[in-house]
Amino acid sequence: MRVVITGAAGFIGSRLSELLVSQAERLGYNDVVLLDALTYSGRLENLEEVMRDSRVSFVRGSITDVLVTEEVLAGAHAVLHLAAESHVDRSITGARLFYETNVVGTQQLLESARNAGVERFVHVSTDEVYGSIDDGAWGEDHLLQPNSPYSSSKAGSDLAALAYQRTYGLNVMVTRCSNNYGPRQFPEKLIPLFVTNLIDGESVPLYGDGLHVRDWLFVDDHCQGILRVLEGGRAGEIYNIGGGTELTNIDITRLLLELCGADESLIEPAADRLGHDRRYSVDWSKIHNELGYQPETEFEEGLARTVKWYRENEPWWRPLKERDS
Repeated sequence: MRVVITGAAGFIGSRLSELLVSQAERLGYNDVVLLDALTYSGRLENLEEVMRDSRVSFVRGSITDVLVTEEVLAGAHAVLHLAAESHVDRSITGARLFYETNVVGTQQLLESARNAGVERFVHVSTDEVYGSIDDGAWGEDHLLQPNSPYSSSKAGSDLAALAYQRTYGLNVMVTRCSNNYGPRQFPEKLIPLFVTNLIDGESVPLYGDGLHVRDWLFVDDHCQGILRVLEGGRAGEIYNIGGGTELTNIDITRLLLELCGADESLIEPAADRLGHDRRYSVDWSKIHNELGYQPETEFEEGLARTVKWYRENEPWWRPLKERDS
């Protein structure tokens, strides 16, 4: 059977590709197609290891291109859809691309999946579609209240995916994850940006008062959650995937300073992001109860592994930092 992973050359997509291939025989997949447009954050280097497997092939193309999606999805049993523009700051300065890729691109992929008779379609989304929550945690039935162009574009893509299930009977499942971290994350996101700055002895920009709260999820745990949904998720259902570790940005910053042997003199206050959500928190009891999901990576362990990876893989991130400087 064929499975297609979109956004496969990115941070989460490349790790998901590796974990899926490691379980491909058990899952019944002997044809794994990795699709990516190779925009600024998608890198073929991320796929070097998995591409050595004879069952794996790579296609460069955009999910907005009907010719690409129709060809790649022909004969596919399943789709794991991760292709997206995902950085909030970039969405604030250039929103249109986010709606084109995340909404229009997702609709095109769904249409091609419907035409191809795809049997399982996992749409990977974000907890940011819920907006901000002062206390408690969002369940999957919580009202969508996105506050950035990025999160609103993802909310639109979620609704498109669910509409294709209800209208056309496409077997769609939606996952919404909390903040991912781990090796190979593009150095525009908080943890890799701060780690690579600290490796160079540079300051780290901390938005606002630093008290914004996020739930942190190691990338391997997220990917295992996605695979559980692929294998056993129910059509039309939404599954939150959380990490169970809520920390403020200042707490994360202090942990990174300690791991990198730096002190708080390197914290540089920065003007707060426009529309900055104060707190995210997801209730992931549904995926735990239905599919047995449980994050396995303790945050301190995952963070230490992440810092170690960036220390040992400077040739991976150095050109990206220099290109964006």
